[in-house]
Amino acid sequence: MQVFAPIALFVYNRPKHTERTLKFLRQNTLASESRLFVFSDGFKSAEDEAKVLEVRELLKSIEGFKSVEVIERPENMGLANSVIAGVSRLVKDYQQVIVMEDDLIVSPHTLTYFNDGLSRYRKHEKVMHIGAYMYPLPENELPETFFYRAATSWGWATWERAWQHFEPNIDTLMSQFDAKKKSEFSIEHKMNFWKQMQDFKKGKNNSWAIRWYASIFLKGGLTLNPSQSLVNNIGHDGSGIHSGINDIYNVIINPKRIEQFPSEIKESKAAYETIKSFLSTRKGSFWERIKRYVKQRLA
Repeated sequence: MQVFAPIALFVYNRPKHTERTLKFLRQNTLASESRLFVFSDGFKSAEDEAKVLEVRELLKSIEGFKSVEVIERPENMGLANSVIAGVSRLVKDYQQVIVMEDDLIVSPHTLTYFNDGLSRYRKHEKVMHIGAYMYPLPENELPETFFYRAATSWGWATWERAWQHFEPNIDTLMSQFDAKKKSEFSIEHKMNFWKQMQDFKKGKNNSWAIRWYASIFLKGGLTLNPSQSLVNNIGHDGSGIHSGINDIYNVIINPKRIEQFPSEIKESKAAYETIKSFLSTRKGSFWERIKRYVKQRLA
């Protein structure tokens, strides 16, 4: 009998977002056969306390999963440390994990996609990460799924054998990059991945995701991705700690079950070029950028 991957859900102080995330997760066909672990971070200020407690009250009535365990952190760990600790615990106990945050809504087939991918590529060392999000790519002829170098963080899954290569030390990671690797890592400088590394070192962000992608990249790993997203981020409304108001990455969720997976373990050149093209033009014209900036400032 197949053992389905446990779900790690990381929550903080957004009860309405958390409620929607749970609603959509519960509608998945494999929800009733999946163990749910909810990691509730402690409040870091008196202002956050009421919302954190409201979220924790909501968590007491979760139904629709094989089992539910709520881990209430007594102190604030921050998202990065919370994710690293939670993922490390679950892959140790279950050898695999599906990771969600409190601002994501998913397709009814997202858990199926994750579990199919985890099962199919379990023994393929080069495959290190399964992502559910994909940029709103223009009309393309990409297959349902493909391999790519970069790791997305809005709904993902991995195995213990891959997570053991996660390197949290930014200096250890950055010391392994030369000019060529920096270009390859940042999709020929079309995405600010290297800047995210620099910002982490300067203390300007506390991203676990950029360190995880760097760990995968330096290991020569690949990530599995859908050509049409199975998840959408609803946190770009100014409510999140790490997200502003932005609709560049908003997507229409694929309502269909993923049926096709790549048999050849190598990066898709077509997908790489399509994503690179999207990243090159994603911010729009000069005036579109000005309007977006004004909108964010007013909000």
